[in-house]
Amino acid sequence: MKRLISIVGTTGIGKTRLAIDLANHLGTEIISCDSRQFYREMKIGTAMPTESELAEARHHFVGNLSIDDYYSIGLYEHEAIEKLDEIFAEKDVAIMVGGSGMYEKAVVEGLNDLPEADEENQKKLIDIFENQGIEPLQKLLSELDPEYFSVVDKDNSRRLLRAIDIIWQTGKTYTENLSLPKPQRHFETFRIGIEAPREVIYERINRRVDIMMENGLLEEAKGLIAHKDKVALQTVGYSELFKYFDGEWDLDFAVSEIKKNSRRYAKRQMTWNRKLGNVNWVNYDNSVEEALSLLKNLPM
Repeated sequence: MKRLISIVGTTGIGKTRLAIDLANHLGTEIISCDSRQFYREMKIGTAMPTESELAEARHHFVGNLSIDDYYSIGLYEHEAIEKLDEIFAEKDVAIMVGGSGMYEKAVVEGLNDLPEADEENQKKLIDIFENQGIEPLQKLLSELDPEYFSVVDKDNSRRLLRAIDIIWQTGKTYTENLSLPKPQRHFETFRIGIEAPREVIYERINRRVDIMMENGLLEEAKGLIAHKDKVALQTVGYSELFKYFDGEWDLDFAVSEIKKNSRRYAKRQMTWNRKLGNVNWVNYDNSVEEALSLLKNLPM
């Protein structure tokens, strides 16, 4: 049986480092399931692996798209499974890492046979988003499916649009749709989660944002102003700085909002990962040794 080692955890917890170290130890490759890191124009704000990190181990689905490209979780599932088949043709194990829970779950468990986007629904929802902002979409989804709303990235307009569209089309909550039978996988998944006390996670996030600013996040966001309405850019780290460029906020406040929204995102990730129920947890300050110890007991 081929095995996928999936590394989960909050933003800024050290997943990239653990993935690279395990990939090198096991002589294999890494698949990213971080939907923000797909876009090559968003290197700094998404904490994309650096050139030196990418050179340490072979990565897939990192900087592979442009913000102008159409992409979906369904497309990702199809392409990720194809890539895993290629890796498993030569190796017995592969690594997957990233903070996007739905994308990780799509690979591990498969997506339900959900309908394609309804053009009329999409037009209606995009019109709401462009004219009234994201808040009405958040309110609508919270009313239609409070369970999914409790775990979804509430600042990701694409996720909100997709969920509402499916609910309207099927007459079932998105949660109910996601619980329908899924395709069988021909590999076994072993999840490793990195954990840390909440205060450590928040401290690391705050420091990470400071480092992003030192590394040129402001200039990166400035270069993307003309594209700020793209769905890919409706995300933490960019939407706050666009408000600074628009004169709504001063820079210090915008940076403090990036930190606050990143902490909120981490809290949602913690909620999501707790619900997975089959995660083998390792400590953030000893993750490699503990992960290798866990893997030592598995038949390879």
